[in-house]
Parts: sequence; structure tokens; C-alpha cells
Amino acid sequence: MEIEQTALPGIGLKHEFTTRSGRRVGVISHRTGRRDLIIYDVSDPDRACESVKLNDEEADALVELLGAPRIVQRLNDLHREVEGLVSLQLAIADGSPYAGRPMGDARVRTRTGASIVAIVRGAQVIASPTPDFTLAGDDVVVVVGSPESTSAVAEILAHG
Repeated sequence: MEIEQTALPGIGLKHEFTTRSGRRVGVISHRTGRRDLIIYDVSDPDRACESVKLNDEEADALVELLGAPRIVQRLNDLHREVEGLVSLQLAIADGSPYAGRPMGDARVRTRTGASIVAIVRGAQVIASPTPDFTLAGDDVVVVVGSPESTSAVAEILAHG
């Protein structure tokens, strides 16, 4: 998919693309942080028929709603493409020895060779979390590795 970027002097940037069904969609990113989601008229692709102004929080919420399923889908696709690679979604129980502690304390990569590639917290997805990211009960940890290494991660997160 081709995304066109246009500088808007004094305003910010405009990104646009055309959906497979032929609809033109754009996002104007203002220097103030505001985002405008633009849907263009089907019969006149230069005329906006709908514009939705989004503040930072609303833009983040939209990204999370659209992005979370895509991350999991991409991991599942990767799993099918690479023999021996699996991805697991592991819930952090309230009683986990790592609930309330930085993720790095578990030393998952060092101990197992598997990688934590994302954390799902409610509707929010934290991709590539850093070792200082604090885990919480009910977080879902997305782990990628071999079947053995991801099972070892499940054991570590459950029992230490």
C-alpha cells in the first residue's frame, strides 16, 4: 500500500492512502498534536466528505483499536512462515512473582532465549517493551520463540 505524505506549511503533515475498495483516507497531523481523520468523497477524491478531529488520547485509542489485532495477526503469520517458531499469549496472574515488578527482573531472554515482543494491557498494546516496563496482573505477555523456550517463559512468569 502506498502512503502519500504532503507537508502543510504552518500546519503539519498530511498522509493519505487509497483503500482496496477505492476510498481515499487521510490523516492530518497538526504541529499542535491534534490529528484530523479525513474521509474523501467517492465521486471527488479531492473533496473531504467527513472530518473527525482527534486529540492525543483519542488518536492513541484509535491506534490501539486498529493496531492490537494486527500485531497478533502478524505474529501468527510469522509463526506459520517460520518452522519451529511459536508465539504464545501468557496472562500475568495477580499472584505471579513478577506482577508489579519490572519485566527485566524475570530475565526471560537470558534464561530461555525467547523474546517478549508485546504486552497487552486492556485495550492498549505496548510493542517491544523495555526491561524497565512494570508488569501488572491481567497483563497479557506476547512471547516468541521455540516451543520449549516459550513454555519455559510460561513457567517463569507463573512461578519464578
